[in-house]
Amino acid sequence: MDQLLFDGPAEAPASLLLAHGAGAPMDSPFLQAVATGLAQRGWRVIRFEFPYMARSRQSGRRHGPDRQPVLLESWRQQVQQLRDAGPLFIGGKSMGGRMASLVLDELAEACGVLGCLCLGYPFHPPGKPERLRTEHLQCLRTDCLIVQGERDTFGRRAEVEGYDLAAAIQLAWIPDGDHSFKPTRRSGLSEEANLQRAVDAADQFMASCCPDRSGG
Repeated sequence: MDQLLFDGPAEAPASLLLAHGAGAPMDSPFLQAVATGLAQRGWRVIRFEFPYMARSRQSGRRHGPDRQPVLLESWRQQVQQLRDAGPLFIGGKSMGGRMASLVLDELAEACGVLGCLCLGYPFHPPGKPERLRTEHLQCLRTDCLIVQGERDTFGRRAEVEGYDLAAAIQLAWIPDGDHSFKPTRRSGLSEEANLQRAVDAADQFMASCCPDRSGG
């Protein structure tokens, strides 16, 4: 859990602590593209792995995700280690972003976390729209940006726009994107362009929440 990946300048106005999704590690092509894109815009991006993914890396065998209390405690520990490193955002891909949003208000109050970035939020399991994971999103107090593909099977645009979400939550839609923002071939869009759209949205959100960047 202590192995970290760093991108971007150490003197950045803020850092983004970024977690992976359930099935892919912190150095997945998706997270690499996001981290590199935000680093090029002047942000510091710090990636970490939950205990089960670190075990998978060490053993070479796939392990299923830890239980939610373990994942949430991992977030608390990682933020605690970085609380003296300057302004901090938290977030992640799918499950990693969902876990970050669950401790967002707690860590904002305790450690001054500025906001949360969710990249492909798993609003419900695919094919099970009745099993919503939105209860805490209805009362979230700290700024949060959810970047979502329009045809994400974990929460399509037509579904999500009908949810009761807190005013602190912003939504950025990736055109024709799936859970990893990849568009269909017939759309004429490219995966690379959609990832850049996600990075642009994240950059604008972080700048709006960061005293050293807002208005700049």
